Amino acid sequence: MDISADGELIELEDAGARVLVLGGARRQPAADAVLRGLIAEVSGVPADDVELVHACGVCGARHGRVGIPYPLTASGASWFADIAVSGDATVAAVATRHPLGVGMETATLDTGDVIDEAAFHASERAALADLDPARRALVRATLWARKTALLRAVGHTDFIEPSRLELSIPGDDGGTGRILRSVPEFGSVWRQVRFHDVPVPGNRAASVAVIG
Repeated sequence: MDISADGELIELEDAGARVLVLGGARRQPAADAVLRGLIAEVSGVPADDVELVHACGVCGARHGRVGIPYPLTASGASWFADIAVSGDATVAAVATRHPLGVGMETATLDTGDVIDEAAFHASERAALADLDPARRALVRATLWARKTALLRAVGHTDFIEPSRLELSIPGDDGGTGRILRSVPEFGSVWRQVRFHDVPVPGNRAASVAVIG
C-alpha cells in the first residue's frame, strides 16, 4: 500500500515514533497489510519481506504489541510497532527506541457506572463527572484508549485492574498524558510513560503510549 497516498503520517519527534492514521475509506486494508506498509516505509525493506509475530513471547497468547522479527533497525535492534482498528479507522505506530502501544475507543455518552468503576480511578471518575456531558464522552474514550495503549505496550504482565491507574485528564495536559498514580507491577517505569493522543476520524479517540 502507498502510505503517503492512503493515510496521514504523523511524526512524534520527542518519542522517536511515526504514526499512520487511516480512515474514511469504504474498504479498509487489513491490519497486517497496514503495519507491513508502515514498516516498509520507515525501514526501506519491501513490505512483503516484513515479518510480524502476534503471539506473546512469554505465554504465546495473542495480546500486547506486535513483534517484528524482520527487518531489524540500523543498530541491529528490533522495531517496536502496534496497531488498533475501530470501524473504518486504523492507527498504526512504529518506533526504534522505545516500546509503544496503540489504543482506540469509540466515544459513547454513557458507558454505565459498573464499567466506569472497573475502568477508571476514583480521581478520574470525579474529573469526568465535573465535565460538560458533550465533552465527557470524548475525554472518557481518550482515557480508556490511553490505558489500552499502555497495557499493549507493556505486553505480558500480571493482570492489572485499569481502575488502579490514575492518568492525567485529556484536554488538561495538552494532549501528552502521563501516569499520576501507578501500581507496584510497573516499578519505576511508569515515570517514563507518555501518552500521545492522535486525531482520528469519526466519534473516536486514539492514543499512542510510549515507554521511555
